[in-house]
Amino acid sequence: MDSRLSGLQMTDQHTSKADSLEITILMPCLNEAETIETCVRKAKAAIDDFGAPGEVLIADNGSTDGSQKMATDAGARVVDIENKGYGSALLGGIAAARSTYILMGDADDSYDFSHMPRYVEKLREGYDLVMGNRFKGGIAPGAMPFLHRYLGNPVLSWIGRLFFNCPSSDFHCGLRGFSKQAAATWDLQSTGMEFASEMVVKATLHNSRIAEVPTTLSPDGRTRAPHLRTWRDGWRHLRFMLLYSPRWLFLYPGMLLMIAGLATGAWLLPGDQRVGDANLGIHTMMFSAAAVLIGFQAVLFAFLSKTFAMVSGLRPREEKFLKIFDTFTLELGLVIGAVLVLIGIGGSIAAVMHWRSQSFGPLIPAQTLRTVIPAVTSLIMGCQTVLFSFFFSILGLDLKR
Repeated sequence: MDSRLSGLQMTDQHTSKADSLEITILMPCLNEAETIETCVRKAKAAIDDFGAPGEVLIADNGSTDGSQKMATDAGARVVDIENKGYGSALLGGIAAARSTYILMGDADDSYDFSHMPRYVEKLREGYDLVMGNRFKGGIAPGAMPFLHRYLGNPVLSWIGRLFFNCPSSDFHCGLRGFSKQAAATWDLQSTGMEFASEMVVKATLHNSRIAEVPTTLSPDGRTRAPHLRTWRDGWRHLRFMLLYSPRWLFLYPGMLLMIAGLATGAWLLPGDQRVGDANLGIHTMMFSAAAVLIGFQAVLFAFLSKTFAMVSGLRPREEKFLKIFDTFTLELGLVIGAVLVLIGIGGSIAAVMHWRSQSFGPLIPAQTLRTVIPAVTSLIMGCQTVLFSFFFSILGLDLKR
């Protein structure tokens, strides 16, 4: 595990003080001189009004505009985080927090820290992660760009709920509370903006209790451009969710390709078919065979990638998934692969016998390829199954151990 994550294992120098504070309001900071003092004062006021022992912690990511001193003068504790990036700053801040619960929010004066009590109340009830929902609480005019409000956030949040069945409707709300102990089990690693998605996804995969509370979003208090880059960071969020969901990246697209390829190939096997003015024949059949092979490869990748993710600790172990090793053994995989290879060999022999009946002379492709294409496809799938079975079994040995 990367050394930057060591603090999340509850072994940092402040662990002994964790019980003395209930809440840490954590803000990542990179050149926020325009708003940092205001944010710290509002955060301290929220803690004082709530009456719970707490602290304001600034995870500074290398500011050069005096943000550190301004934060300290306003009453915050500042920790320097060398590794660059939004995620890196928050990882360092989480490790340095001295409290049981953490409320993280941006240092741009866009979030209302006076909403802290509604987060802490849910955490006290036993929830591990409490997400804010800006769409339920209210987004002030000019607070969120049009693309973020009506495309980016809704679409990415919908994908997150579809892929992972997470209850959050605002995946990228920056004001969220969580238990420091629970965060240690999530093994958070992202260094960039996708950290926001990683936290929600991993909390869901670990079956953590997740709640949602309404919060508001106000216009950014800074005059400079925000660190967020719409298309680059949006892609990083989407890429992360795809990598953590082999079903949607490999399994479902692969199955769709296989079904389409098999159906088309079976339809064309007896002879050419017409669709309107188009005549579909062996050339279409070749593309359908390619779809079957590509889809089959994607399905195998889905199982391999999920198994590898569990072996490497990127995903928690799923006992339901582990049962597949009791059913799909190496021996069964070898038998299935051998059957497919034998079918392919049988089709190849039939094609050669037909060629022999023509004295090994010229053949009519429209006739012979209807035997050759399925035979070659079966041969390739058989070999893939044999190789997959060995590799899958090797991964399974380590996973079961």
